[in-house]
Amino acid sequence: QVQLVESGGGLVQAGDSLRLSCAASGRTFSSYTMAWFRQAPGKEREFVACISRSGSSTYYADSVKGRFTISRDNAKNTLYLQKNSLNPEDTAVYYCAAKNTAGLGKVRSEYDYWGQGTQVTVSS
Repeated sequence: QVQLVESGGGLVQAGDSLRLSCAASGRTFSSYTMAWFRQAPGKEREFVACISRSGSSTYYADSVKGRFTISRDNAKNTLYLQKNSLNPEDTAVYYCAAKNTAGLGKVRSEYDYWGQGTQVTVSS
């Protein structure tokens, strides 16, 4: 199995940029499809972006397409989420997740392992 630890959250202003990281340990990182989800107060956890095992394929939620970029460094066992043009609606706890199966996926139940989350707050 794999252990996931997110970092990089914080308080920023609208229009700012932020990069989240997710450090993985345990089983070989490159064997997992990875994703970011987020959960705003009072709302369900929602899909943000995912990336294939090699990093060659990505998929984004419409709400973040063009503003967020998911990437991974398999040599460093780390997943990233570059977030630009942040707005208050991006305020949430952000979680990284890993799944054993190949293929991109946006459904929460597909993912086997989760980090503890990192808070991102965007002020207007």
